[in-house]
Amino acid sequence: MAKPVCSLSLDLDNQWSYMKTHGDPGWEALPSYLDVVVPRALDVLGQWGWTITVFVVGQDAALERNQKALGALAAAGYEMGNHSFHHEPWLHLYSESEIEQEIARAEEAVEAATGRKPQGFRGPGYSLSGSTLRVLARRGYVYDASTLPTFLGPLARAYYFLTSDLKDEEKTRRKVLFGGLRDGLRPVRPYRWQLENGQLLEIPVTTMPLLKLPFHFSYLLYLSTFSIGLAVLYFKTALWMCRISGTEPSLLLHPLDFLDSSDVPELTFFPAMKLDTTRKRELLSRVLGSLDAWYTVTSLGEQARKLQQNSSLAVHSPGELNLKA
Repeated sequence: MAKPVCSLSLDLDNQWSYMKTHGDPGWEALPSYLDVVVPRALDVLGQWGWTITVFVVGQDAALERNQKALGALAAAGYEMGNHSFHHEPWLHLYSESEIEQEIARAEEAVEAATGRKPQGFRGPGYSLSGSTLRVLARRGYVYDASTLPTFLGPLARAYYFLTSDLKDEEKTRRKVLFGGLRDGLRPVRPYRWQLENGQLLEIPVTTMPLLKLPFHFSYLLYLSTFSIGLAVLYFKTALWMCRISGTEPSLLLHPLDFLDSSDVPELTFFPAMKLDTTRKRELLSRVLGSLDAWYTVTSLGEQARKLQQNSSLAVHSPGELNLKA
């Protein structure tokens, strides 16, 4: 019997993009750790021979110093996704024409750096709006992957603000960072957006069915600071709930899953950054091994091609799911 499918992606947020969102000085110099992260990610994921999706920030793709790392991902067969040009989690506040420029610039930079034109998009900080969806449909994108259906977004935002020195004006700009409570009412399974200019496939970042608790790998690493056994049990429980509910999950990694505070002292405010990379790799290998045992792991693009043949997918309008027009 064939195993169900799970798509896996890496949001290739860079050091400067985290610092920018956090309001830290020095991000304007665009410090980068891609030359460290990419070989580590390829090494870990290469254990299973997977080719996954990488969502690339256009500003990084536009810089020559990052192109060797990005080229290595493309050479390994990874799908390249669009993660916006400037990686601003308040993208939903842009006008539609500004969003189009942001997506088009990133698209061009990623294709120039890797030879692969993005067919999928993920908004920075899960930022999404009806305008973004219309732009994606107009530009011929196959899927969006920006939704994170969880009730925990406000808690994550509160922690982010607590660890930052943001001014009130900056906090206002970031007031919906990581989403709101009503985001937890959005579907966990893939569906189609009904737009004025057509339809667009949505592949949510999977959260635990019914409970809507996140279980992508950054959460597991944080849990492991309390108990590795608890982190593994939590992950296996989430996979079991996906299996019994018939949910084919879409999971994601972040660069900080492969780094520790000795690599990037500026980002020690992130949970689990005090874990050294040896412990992180051990846990990742353990849970990714479970994933490989239970699922056929693919890129989001591969999952999207399969889903496009499914005529029974639910269809939703942006307004139906509390999305800004």
